[in-house]
Amino acid sequence: MNFKLFWSTDFRSSIVVFLVALPLCLGIALASGAPLFSGILTGILGGIVVGALSASPLSVSGPAAGLTSIVAAAILELGSFQAFLLALVLAGILQWALGYFRAGTIGHFFPISVIKGMLVGIGVILILKQLPHLVGVDADFEGDQAFFQPGGGNTLSSLRTALDAMSPGAVVISATGILLLVLWDLKRLKRYWLFRTVPAGLIVVLAGIALQAGLLMWMPAWALAPNHLVDLPDRSPTEGWTSLLVFPDFGAWTNPKIYTIAVTIALVASIETLLNIEACDKLDPYRRITPLNRELRAQGTANFISGLLGGLPLTSVVVRSSTNITSGARTRASAISHGIILLFMVMAFPGILEYIPLAALAAILLVIGFKLVSPSLCREMYRKGASQFLPFVITVLGVAGTDLLTGVALGIAASTFFILRTNFQEAIFMVSDGDRYLLKTTKDVSFLNKAHLRRHLESIPANASVILDGTASSFVDADIKETIEDFVKEAGAKNITVDLKKFNF
Repeated sequence: MNFKLFWSTDFRSSIVVFLVALPLCLGIALASGAPLFSGILTGILGGIVVGALSASPLSVSGPAAGLTSIVAAAILELGSFQAFLLALVLAGILQWALGYFRAGTIGHFFPISVIKGMLVGIGVILILKQLPHLVGVDADFEGDQAFFQPGGGNTLSSLRTALDAMSPGAVVISATGILLLVLWDLKRLKRYWLFRTVPAGLIVVLAGIALQAGLLMWMPAWALAPNHLVDLPDRSPTEGWTSLLVFPDFGAWTNPKIYTIAVTIALVASIETLLNIEACDKLDPYRRITPLNRELRAQGTANFISGLLGGLPLTSVVVRSSTNITSGARTRASAISHGIILLFMVMAFPGILEYIPLAALAAILLVIGFKLVSPSLCREMYRKGASQFLPFVITVLGVAGTDLLTGVALGIAASTFFILRTNFQEAIFMVSDGDRYLLKTTKDVSFLNKAHLRRHLESIPANASVILDGTASSFVDADIKETIEDFVKEAGAKNITVDLKKFNF
């Protein structure tokens, strides 16, 4: 390993990813109805275990925001968190099996327009979701990606609520953080050692802690309350963090619901991982390709261990991964390092972490969101035409207006429509010269092309001659043959001369 390169790239990135991951781990655990420590444990495993076993150079894994509703419902349905952990153990085994049997190749079938739309959609979510945290309103958990909220509100209504309940201290801290992040990105400042070496995210957090201390001392009315700071779970003073470990209830194996939940988690976690890996590879400045089957095996192993120790389902996560990339990471050493830092800081210096204002972390996530919502990417997709731009826009709106998987499904449906539409237009074409017509198939044709074929045949006028040429098609569906047969039978009544080539009936 080139240690000089590691310290200047991967280690710097891992510090910023750690700062972003900490509140996300806690927030997702809170939203899932699981112990807070389960989120931290999952973040550690996502960094160390997946980072060590995966071949993805830049992806970072952790607790999955898209699975919070599934986890919360599963815990209620099974009656205990320990029973849920057994389902997670089984899900990890199933996910590993999916990788072993090469199911990861499914990831290569996601359209590029949908992947890029997903990235922009997540950027929009980050911006909208962080705005309340920027002004000190932390009602929604950090890491929430759903548009509709359990209480009946939504992302936009929470913005209106935030304006009425903003905290001046939070605004000062978040505004200072955004200003520092913008300054740290200025190229003319990169010639100075401080701006090249110290991660901007670390400076933002230190500034947030210092500002909170100053407000407590000189303007206590503006200071943030404890619930607007990072809040780590309580632990036993004698046993330490080991007292927070929870183990599966293996006696619940007779409950059939365990297996349904295990399959659900394995499938949803695998789909999210494949989507996020494809997106991460698109963000990679070196355009490296991640072996997807190995990734599924790595994720399955980590989920298996997470279930054994009391964690949550984990996936590759775009927010952490994009933070990693924009912070300058080069290799997977950054993902592993962030897991080690998370483990070390939580165990050795939990008191320091609890001084971190959520508004400072929101500033970091907001800037990451703006980097994902790239105007140049939107212009690029627009120039590619409607077949690429419309699925891209539908995915963006779907991800921002519903949730990640629903938005991607809408984008894939739109992309499929354009693929079928193009196939209909290109599979059969017709040209004419006066009253002479040539209708030619350019590829295999099936019942999906029947309507397009009928429109062409119906447009041929009486007293014309037509050549129906199927020489370019190795397969002609029975529906197409029957449509041509019907046309030939009716052609005599219109005095249309038909010459068939390779259409054998």
